[in-house]
Amino acid sequence: MKTKEFFKGIKDTLPIMVGMFPFGLAYGIVAQSIGLTPGETLLMSLLVFAGAAQFISLPMFAEGAGMAMIALTALLINLRHLLMGMSLAPYMTELSLPQKALLSFGMADETYAVTISRAQATGYSAAFQLGSNVTGYVTWAVSTAGGILLGSRISDPLSWGLDFAMPATFLALLIPRLTDKLNVLVCLVAAGVSIMAAVTIPGKWYIIIACLAAVVAGGILEGAESDEN
Repeated sequence: MKTKEFFKGIKDTLPIMVGMFPFGLAYGIVAQSIGLTPGETLLMSLLVFAGAAQFISLPMFAEGAGMAMIALTALLINLRHLLMGMSLAPYMTELSLPQKALLSFGMADETYAVTISRAQATGYSAAFQLGSNVTGYVTWAVSTAGGILLGSRISDPLSWGLDFAMPATFLALLIPRLTDKLNVLVCLVAAGVSIMAAVTIPGKWYIIIACLAAVVAGGILEGAESDEN
């Protein structure tokens, strides 16, 4: 039964990986263009396994940002995983701590969506989640390796406009989420604050400031919306 559930997780997740693969290729190419070695590029995908955080760290690495700032930025970007984990926690109470840690490490936006949908529809299965997680992890690692191979064959990736891969990736992730007035307003607040901070404050602090501004704006607007209802 567990083996069947594992392969079911793989089967249900594979179609979504079509959208993840190009991002991994872009990351592998762009990471080398800013000076990371092939080993460093692949190791980041294997150990960090967080596409948005990896992409946002690349220009920070290129400009010599400190590890503390990069780590804090990655933490802010990935705070959504806290909420994702909380929604799955009630289904995982019978699992051991090592099992929870393993499944938490492999949880990405796509694999979470597949897992929580299955849990709410027919019940939770740790084997199913593991199959989904493994599919996402392997896809990200293989696509990163593909980007590394492609990048080594392109003498100047930036001349191909590949430096636009990072903002294009974030736009592709962001725009489908702007489905209501609240999300649009939070996006505009974050954009305005980031522009003002980038102009007035040296370094990459505008990223952290914009993240904090978005969190505060979202909390205030959601509170006001709840009061009205």
